Amino acid sequence: MENEMRYAVLIDADNVAPKYTKNILDELSNYGIATYKRVYGDWTRTNLAGWKNMALDNAITPVQQYSYTTGKNATDSAMIIDAMDILYSNNADGFCIVSSDSDFTRLAIRLRESGKHVIGMGEKKTPKPFSTACNLFKYLEVLAEEEVQTNDSDKVEMKTLESAIIRIIAENANLEEEINIGELGSRLQGRYPDFDVRNYGYSKFSQFLKDFDCLNFRQVGSSILVSQKSKETDLQKVEGILSSIVRSGGKKGYNLGELKKQLCLKVPDFDVKTYGYSKFSRFIENLSGFKISNNNVVLKK
Repeated sequence: MENEMRYAVLIDADNVAPKYTKNILDELSNYGIATYKRVYGDWTRTNLAGWKNMALDNAITPVQQYSYTTGKNATDSAMIIDAMDILYSNNADGFCIVSSDSDFTRLAIRLRESGKHVIGMGEKKTPKPFSTACNLFKYLEVLAEEEVQTNDSDKVEMKTLESAIIRIIAENANLEEEINIGELGSRLQGRYPDFDVRNYGYSKFSQFLKDFDCLNFRQVGSSILVSQKSKETDLQKVEGILSSIVRSGGKKGYNLGELKKQLCLKVPDFDVKTYGYSKFSRFIENLSGFKISNNNVVLKK
């Protein structure tokens, strides 16, 4: 992609769990390239052990910061000093500050004052001042929601890639809901640096994509535009199954969480992200025949 934004990703290991690593990097790939990837903490502490392998697997540089004084957060200071060094080096167009700590509020403001794009990421407990100080703020629980989890290695790879492709199209498509095949490939590579179509028996990315029944292709001059096939028929099927399940709950309706479980049993490949949503509740709220009342789904009269 031309003029790709360069980001410095700085992670506060004291306030962020390592399980979110993939979500952080995947989300950032929608905005640009991570040219700096650093995670800060006191690696002599046993509670940060989970970060060691995660940092290694994702080429994130661990930065050692001892706690010199009891009650003071040395990690915050180290991150702030590095952020300012990177700012003055002018080697980054933006910063991704990953923490749930309000101590980074002033840093976010300072970076924005210098014309840098600031993306914050943290858990929902993050204080409001920090989240509002950023250009964008992403909640890690939301990013991690409904991740595809399975142990079938071959199917996992293809299913995970399919979900990623659909999400990239939804988040980056033009007004015609299409994306250039080159941009799609670059963004997919950004999420999975080891991705290579030759691993799947193909010599070209375009040939690989045509193996997915969910995609449409349109040639415009020398460019190929990719879009997701209409899900209208599938949506009607899903709505029919939902109606049947909700109706079985009688007048009180059907519990939202249980409804999702029952739907996934009947439609194993169901994913709200396919329809442009990140939460099942949002998906239900936007269906014309349903409404949510006291965490129960009922049919509209």
